[in-house]
Amino acid sequence: MSVTEYDDTDEQVIGSRWVTAIAIVTIVLGVIAIAFPFFATIASTVLFGWIFIFAGIAQIAYAFQSGSAGKIAWKMILGFLYLFSGIFVTIDPLEGAFAFTIVLGVTIFLQGMIQVSLALQMRWLSTNWGWMLASGLMGIIFGIFVWSSTPLSAVWLIGTLIGINLLFDGIWMLTLHSGDKLTISN
Repeated sequence: MSVTEYDDTDEQVIGSRWVTAIAIVTIVLGVIAIAFPFFATIASTVLFGWIFIFAGIAQIAYAFQSGSAGKIAWKMILGFLYLFSGIFVTIDPLEGAFAFTIVLGVTIFLQGMIQVSLALQMRWLSTNWGWMLASGLMGIIFGIFVWSSTPLSAVWLIGTLIGINLLFDGIWMLTLHSGDKLTISN
């Protein structure tokens, strides 16, 4: 495996423009979420609820395609669990935000762990790998902070942390692709 300079091509320029656009949108969404944490919390909770509703419907539909009764029963139970959880969260997003706090903390923590791992792998490929590492470390810290927060702080905490996480994600995406253009070839 060798590291080589990547030739500038039209495909790379188009891809770079898309990455830049996505990074800028991510940064803007992060700033908006930080400025309006309550609304970001409610919006993310409702989105999470709808995802669970659709996942529940898909799981129930999939259960009917299963071959044996045992498989159908477990898949139906899981599907209805997803469905009812999603309905609960979308009907009362404020109460759902309290439960969502724990789920979000775990998700941000795991995302941070993955980003740290990827950043350490990227350190030989890009001079801007430190931004990805910083984003991952912030994710780990924020994930732990969410776990240890009280339910009363869930309303502002989720929106603020989502905003900060989006901001750092946008920054590392923007800076990582503005650095060295390297590719791995076998």
